[in-house]
Amino acid sequence: MTVSTEKVNVEEQAKLAKKAAKTLSILTTEEKNEALLTLADTLDNGYETILKANEEDLKLGHEKGYDEAFIDRLTLTKERIEEFAQGLRDVAKLDDPTGIVQSDWTLDNGLNVQQITVPLGVIGMIYEARPNVTVDATGLALKSGNAIVLKGGSSAITSNKAIVEVIHQGLEKTKIPKEAVQFIASTDRAATQQLFTMKEHIDVLIPRGGGSLIKAVVNNATVPVLETGVGNCHLYIDVDADVQKALAILVNAKTDRPAVCNAIETVIVHQDWLEANKVALIETLKQNDINVHGDDTIVEMIPGAVPANEGDWANEYLSKDIAIKTEANVTDAIEHIELYGTKHSESIITENKKTAEIFMKLVDAAALYHNASTRFTDGSALGFGAEIGISTQKLHARGPMGLPALTTIKYLMHGNGQIR
Repeated sequence: MTVSTEKVNVEEQAKLAKKAAKTLSILTTEEKNEALLTLADTLDNGYETILKANEEDLKLGHEKGYDEAFIDRLTLTKERIEEFAQGLRDVAKLDDPTGIVQSDWTLDNGLNVQQITVPLGVIGMIYEARPNVTVDATGLALKSGNAIVLKGGSSAITSNKAIVEVIHQGLEKTKIPKEAVQFIASTDRAATQQLFTMKEHIDVLIPRGGGSLIKAVVNNATVPVLETGVGNCHLYIDVDADVQKALAILVNAKTDRPAVCNAIETVIVHQDWLEANKVALIETLKQNDINVHGDDTIVEMIPGAVPANEGDWANEYLSKDIAIKTEANVTDAIEHIELYGTKHSESIITENKKTAEIFMKLVDAAALYHNASTRFTDGSALGFGAEIGISTQKLHARGPMGLPALTTIKYLMHGNGQIR
């Protein structure tokens, strides 16, 4: 079976999105919210069309031998589509991030200056086999007054195309032009490359997916990129860690949803804590079917552990595999994270506040935790509402990117004939 694609004019789609963004920028909050609620109802009513399209992608995925985690991300059900719709309703409840006066002052000459939030304009979203991103990104873009050009991975192209067709049906009943949501229905890499370079039409690119995808966008794009991060997240168990806290957090952060970016991939253990608590650690790993790749100490101590190579310390397993490293102190743990981490989410388990403070100050990451699971690096979990991704860069936005991250600022000056 082959995926059918169509010849697309990416530049024309981007132009249409840019034109639609102008209309979006002047809509009221109420009009945008009404549109999102309409889209939610349209998704609920159009689930059969989407599921039929998803069957084609799943058939192809099985034929190509995609792994279980990949198939799970690709699979849609009536319940999942209902969750997509509810997500749009939740976004409609969030505060509008645009038109907010950040600061307001008047100069000595009487000129009034305001700094306000405004939409970015047109967002280019490049992502892999996650049909939910099609809906999530659309909802966040429209609520923040942005048009969006979507480029999903080839493995979900039929599902994504059906989702966008349903979205367009819904938008036709609203004040938002359907051209505000564009989907590049092609598996041709040239279409993606073209999206990278249309700086005159696209205001920002957001890649969401594996390391190779993100690297390709960052290295090749001339359009500004909001970089979302690969999650090689670490858990450091300090010598002063509470045993029950440490083991419970390890299990949650590794096994709750192993294939997400905020799951831990490496555990760094203080050698003295390990010696005192090795029996409890071994039993916990065994009970939860966690496969261990370890250094020499770990391989000798833990039954079934395999020797970790250099790649294991940098690997985002996205499974129930984990790398375990022993270190002598927090400084060594920080150095390991600095060498192999991806600046996403890192956690320390310790009852020593001074050690925790050192860790929190010196580790360079978007999200840091003391005695808590890295699984909280998520827009909804942290109370932001929905998110478009987790930014691991330092400019414009960092961490879970909710609605405010999809805005920029504009200065408005009101005068009465002032000249300089």
